[in-house]
Amino acid sequence: MSLTIPTNLSKPIATPKLTPSKSIRPTTLVRCSSSSSSPDQASSTSAASPLKAFSAALALSSILLSAPQPAAADIAGLTPCKESKQFAKREKQQLKKLESSLKLYAPDSAPALALKATMEKTKRRFENYGKQGLLCGTDGLPHLIVSGDQRHWGEFITPGILFLYIAGWIGWVGRSYLIAIRDDKKPTQKEIIIDVPLASRLVFRGFSWPVAAYRELVNGELIAKDV
Repeated sequence: MSLTIPTNLSKPIATPKLTPSKSIRPTTLVRCSSSSSSPDQASSTSAASPLKAFSAALALSSILLSAPQPAAADIAGLTPCKESKQFAKREKQQLKKLESSLKLYAPDSAPALALKATMEKTKRRFENYGKQGLLCGTDGLPHLIVSGDQRHWGEFITPGILFLYIAGWIGWVGRSYLIAIRDDKKPTQKEIIIDVPLASRLVFRGFSWPVAAYRELVNGELIAKDV
C-alpha cells in the first residue's frame, strides 16, 4: 500500500493583503438658519446678558449676606454676647434703672406705661444682640467686626450696602427729576415748587437705579458728552 501526499500542502499559506486605512478627516458641521439676526438684536442680547449676570449676583449676595452666622470667639479679647457676664450685667443695670423710675409713678399712668414699653424694648434689644451672634468685649458692649470675615458680614457690610443703595436711590431720583424738567419753560420754578405727580413717578422708578445706571453706562448716556 502506498500513501500519496500532495505537493501543494507544503506551500506557505498566502496571507491576505491589508489595504492601508484611509485617514479620517474631521468633518465640519454647518448650521443654516432661516432667521438672520440684525446688529440691533445682537447688541441688545450682549447688553442684556451682563444685566442678567448682575441681577443674579445681586440676588445671591443678598441671600448670603442675610443669612445669620453662628457666633464664635475668633477675635482676641471678644466673646459671644450671650455668654458674656458683662453683657448680662449691663442688661440688669438698665432694667434696674427703669424699674426704679417706674416706682415713682402710678401703675396706670402715662409715664408708667411708657417706662414699661421701654423695658420691653430693652429686653428685646439685648435678646436680639445675643441671637445675632455679636461679640462683646470686656466692657460688655457689642463690637462690630469690619475685617471682611464672612461670618461677620451682617454687622457692617449688609448695613453698608443698604446705605449705599438708599443713598443712590435718592440721588438717582433727584437726577432724573432735574433731567425731566430741564426742557420745561420754567425749570427753576419746578426746582422750587416740586412737581409732585412727576416726582412720585420717578420715586417708584428709582428702586431699580443700579440696573438703570449700568444700562446708561453701557449706552454712553450716564455722563454728559460736553463735560
